[in-house]
Amino acid sequence: DPHQRKRAAGIDLGTTNSLIASVRAGVAETLADEQGKHMLPSVVRYTTGGIVVGDEALTEAVNDPLNTIVSVKRLMGRGINDVATLGDQLPYRFSATESGMPRIETISGYVTPVEASAEILRYLADRAGATLAGDLDGVVIAVPAYFDDAQRQATKDAAQLAGVNVLRLLNEPTAAAIAY
Repeated sequence: DPHQRKRAAGIDLGTTNSLIASVRAGVAETLADEQGKHMLPSVVRYTTGGIVVGDEALTEAVNDPLNTIVSVKRLMGRGINDVATLGDQLPYRFSATESGMPRIETISGYVTPVEASAEILRYLADRAGATLAGDLDGVVIAVPAYFDDAQRQATKDAAQLAGVNVLRLLNEPTAAAIAY
């Protein structure tokens, strides 16, 4: 049925913060969590007890930097050699996969940037599902205009890993123009 309703959302997967929005009753609005917060810190913390995303992970970033992934967007689609050029800017212990993708050693095991991004996307999709009373049919993800093909593909891979259908990747300046 071409007129059936679809649940779709837009995601700004940011370096520092992320958010998700949807059009409801003809008005675009960001979707809040249970505490009423719209912005989600783009931080993932790996523990022996599981994975923590957002504010709770951010509060532990100083105490547990090796297991708390911050600014993972900077690592998306980059190879181990690219990451090595970042030098001492990042506290993580990196190793390479067979494909050359970097993986980060955490207390829970090795994690790739795609897997860490997937946790953020999963969290946002779950928020949208709770707010919109059902699973999303798809999302549009805003990415920097300077992202190359590898970075764009890594973003799509993260969404797929999170169980999120990507309708389209949209350059951030284009998304801003549409919003304006």
